[in-house]
Amino acid sequence: MKTFSLFLESTAVQQATRMGLVSDGHGGWYDKKGEFIAKTERGQLKFFNKRQRQGQDPRQSEKEKRISTTTSAETSPEQEAGQQDAGLAPPQVEKTRGTLTIAFGRFNPPTTGHGKLLDTVASSSDEDDYMIIPSRTQDKKKNPLDTDTKVSMMKKMFPNHSEKIVNDPSNRTIFDVLSRAHNDGYTNVRIVGGGDRVKEFDKLANDYNGKLYQFDNLEVMSAGDRDPDSDDVTGMSASKQRKAAAEGDIKAFMKGVPKSLSKKDAEELFQKIRSAMNIKEGWNMWEIAPKFDWKNLRENYVSKKIYRIGQFVENVNTGLVGRIIRRGTSYLICVTEDDIMFKSWIKDVSAFTKEESSHNLQELVKVAIGGNSNKFKIPKLTKVSGVPADQRLVGTDSFRKYVETMVPGSSYGLHFINKYRKK
Repeated sequence: MKTFSLFLESTAVQQATRMGLVSDGHGGWYDKKGEFIAKTERGQLKFFNKRQRQGQDPRQSEKEKRISTTTSAETSPEQEAGQQDAGLAPPQVEKTRGTLTIAFGRFNPPTTGHGKLLDTVASSSDEDDYMIIPSRTQDKKKNPLDTDTKVSMMKKMFPNHSEKIVNDPSNRTIFDVLSRAHNDGYTNVRIVGGGDRVKEFDKLANDYNGKLYQFDNLEVMSAGDRDPDSDDVTGMSASKQRKAAAEGDIKAFMKGVPKSLSKKDAEELFQKIRSAMNIKEGWNMWEIAPKFDWKNLRENYVSKKIYRIGQFVENVNTGLVGRIIRRGTSYLICVTEDDIMFKSWIKDVSAFTKEESSHNLQELVKVAIGGNSNKFKIPKLTKVSGVPADQRLVGTDSFRKYVETMVPGSSYGLHFINKYRKK
């Protein structure tokens, strides 16, 4: 069992980690410049001699107070111990590398606006050490292109960054990317995203630093704000491109394609998007590009036609998939199967349908076998599962219970023994 003294120690470590401080191994903490900043006293960081006030402990800034009290205010010793015991601790890895700069995004489809993002990532990286990771998210409405097509087009559009664009099925979420960077021995990570993504990435990534991965400093920076009314690079977005494709406006679509892409490839991309969205079956603007039809998106949400409690959705920015547990005015609170809670605006999620479940299963198999998904086909199941046809989605309670019946020791298994039961 975790002792209270160890809990206090871990609390101080988490506080220091949030500030990017480095330990001397004896309770002392230093900033990036090597200046002695704080020490651990009774499980908390005590700042002293910062701002050089001789003989006195200086007053903490509001930011320092917030960082110093967040952990203890939000998490009790019992909860902290439970988290530690539940495995919320990154593996011990020797830190042999510096700072990795990354961009994780949908790029569905890639546009001239994304070129600005990639250039910012490259220019802000240390020693050209950066990665561009397109998400694996795919659906007919908001994310029509599959990852292989996206990556192929991105490498043609942005040849200066082609070697840095990573197509790895194991990078499904932002947490997968950060965990990989931790395991690869990086000391720090810098995440670059659009101005409207910074807060989301900053909170989510830093909340789990020290739990799923460990970095001395985890920075999130903006690649700049978009101007939706502008016709140049700053106003270009994937939403505009999907809208143009849905309306069959090839002229408007071409404005968002960089000159490095040939006319033939651009027209092919245009047709692929239209085909993937299945335009001939009809479409709604609020489904394809929510920002251009917020009113109807909101009306469908308020009337509970979409995003109901218990439904699974995917955050299109982070790749996280979770069950909706709370509906806000224009946002959702969701929980993943790993008990990671996240908040999403309704414009930033996609419903997780049976079709997407099948696609994701294919992706997961691809990771497991380490092979080419084009050579692997998921076999058709011939046995009756005992689960109702409308509840066979991975992630549903019925499916989970059915799978657990085949696992000895599970609560629904045949050989369950409750070793925690009081004698």
